[in-house]
Amino acid sequence: MNNFLSSCLALCFLVLLYETRIGEAAGRNLKDGISLPSQKKYEQPYRTGYHFQPPSHWMNDPNGPMLYKGVYHFFYQYNPDAAVFGTIVWGHAVSYDLVNWIHLDPAIYPSQEADIDSCWSGSATFMPDGNIAMLYTGSDSKLRQVQDIAWPKNLSDPFLREWVKYPNNPILTPPEGVKDDCFRDPSTAWLGPDNIWRIVVGGDRDNNGMALLYQSKDFVTWTRYTQPLAAADGTGTWECPDFFPVPLNSTNGLDTSANGVSMVHVMKAGFQGHDWYTIGTYSPERENFLPQNGLKLSGSTLDLRYDYGNFYASKSFYDDAKNRRVVWAWIPESDSEEDDIEKGWAGLQSFPRAIWIDRNGRQLIQWPVEEIEKLRENEVKLQNKKLKSGSVHEIQGITAAQADVTISFKLENLEEAEVVDTSSADPQALCTERGASSKGAFGPFGVLAMASKDLEEQTAIFFRVFQNQNGRYSVLMCSDLSRSSVRSSIDKTSYGAFVDIDPRYDEISVRNLIDHSIIESFGAEGKTCITSRTYPQFVNYDDAHLFIFNNGTQSVKVTQMSAWSMKNAEFVMDQTLKASA
Repeated sequence: MNNFLSSCLALCFLVLLYETRIGEAAGRNLKDGISLPSQKKYEQPYRTGYHFQPPSHWMNDPNGPMLYKGVYHFFYQYNPDAAVFGTIVWGHAVSYDLVNWIHLDPAIYPSQEADIDSCWSGSATFMPDGNIAMLYTGSDSKLRQVQDIAWPKNLSDPFLREWVKYPNNPILTPPEGVKDDCFRDPSTAWLGPDNIWRIVVGGDRDNNGMALLYQSKDFVTWTRYTQPLAAADGTGTWECPDFFPVPLNSTNGLDTSANGVSMVHVMKAGFQGHDWYTIGTYSPERENFLPQNGLKLSGSTLDLRYDYGNFYASKSFYDDAKNRRVVWAWIPESDSEEDDIEKGWAGLQSFPRAIWIDRNGRQLIQWPVEEIEKLRENEVKLQNKKLKSGSVHEIQGITAAQADVTISFKLENLEEAEVVDTSSADPQALCTERGASSKGAFGPFGVLAMASKDLEEQTAIFFRVFQNQNGRYSVLMCSDLSRSSVRSSIDKTSYGAFVDIDPRYDEISVRNLIDHSIIESFGAEGKTCITSRTYPQFVNYDDAHLFIFNNGTQSVKVTQMSAWSMKNAEFVMDQTLKASA
């Protein structure tokens, strides 16, 4: 370890003293041309009040989230010139509470041959000496996807405003059999008991996705392990792989390098537009990961995704201040590119979620971080209200376009539930076929959000309950976007997933974070999550309404409901940047 630390210190010293000529010439000129996010106040109905987004232009994947000296850092893929994808830099913002944010100058931008086309997704790793290594994918002068490294220039600055790159980037190039454009998104590194670092990088061979495993003693020279850490046939390239431990029987998080008998590991990869994961056991001695269920496209009830809606390219980090693991994800737009250009921005981030393993060990739980509660005001409650067939009840007294709503339902006479074989059913197809207006026995019942008064426009987040021929019950959760907007340019794909609860014993609950054009829905206290984008035509958000409804033939009871208006989070420019503007 002493040799390792010495080599790291020496390397960092060289980096601080030396930037390549390419970096000095191209980098400084490019940075001079990068405009900071606009200060313009957008009077637009689809801008959010408490979800993170830059003041303008394109944003996609979250990158390198971390906590440093009491400051949360959030980096993201950002096009500083337009509201569409283009030459990408690393946008940068900081926060003391994961709610209110300060926008900073872009942190990493094309300046070397190894990233001159774009600086793509990556991850942060804390080194034993307190330094921070930022691994990221560069698109080089040959348009190859290569892996690069950068460090903070000044560790005494808690905002880490400036970054310097290793002069000998890239540290990794596409291996044999992996195409130049199918090798990206290095993970946070973990240190094994043998003092050797590991990372995974997403890739594929012949359309078979994989997390390529690399090892290093000095964090600069990396060797590919003979076998990928995980792989799956027919998925295409794995993007933004994430690999981390979670403790059993605890909601706490763990540092990425933790290892032991009282934990399991999560392997997450993005492909085909979703973030899929599997839980398993990892042995650093044998360098293998044994999953409970493989990562595969099966369309079955065994599919495990972080979120079954519009949610992609997630990245997690260990928050040692609160002993939790926190995850973000990119929430793309569902309107047209022309719409994005007109409004001048595209892309949101999910609200930060704490993530842990369920008590049964079969799946992960996700829940908005507790700091969100500081935005709540004007609570409205409802208890023990019976919703008869055809009931629609408006929730009044809160701002319907910007709200946090938790509601629980109780069912009786479940023997009346529809008989449907759900063992091999595709839940999204079921939600599409049996939308909010399709009557069943138990369901659809739930919430109508971002609705017009006449209900012509509405986004329905609802449940249906089925019984199989063997007498077991299945709970289906849906987000029906078919009537979310009367605009024809909107993608109105509906989403759905099964919820791992037994309605004979468990109440059916859902929490909805409603924020203008985004609705994050958490079923059964975070067991099943669905995120949707919604773009109703009405532009005055005083015209937005919120309802609970029951369109099934059987009555359901609302045992309890709490709803709050949500205040705006603060998004400001760094004072240092304002002063120099």
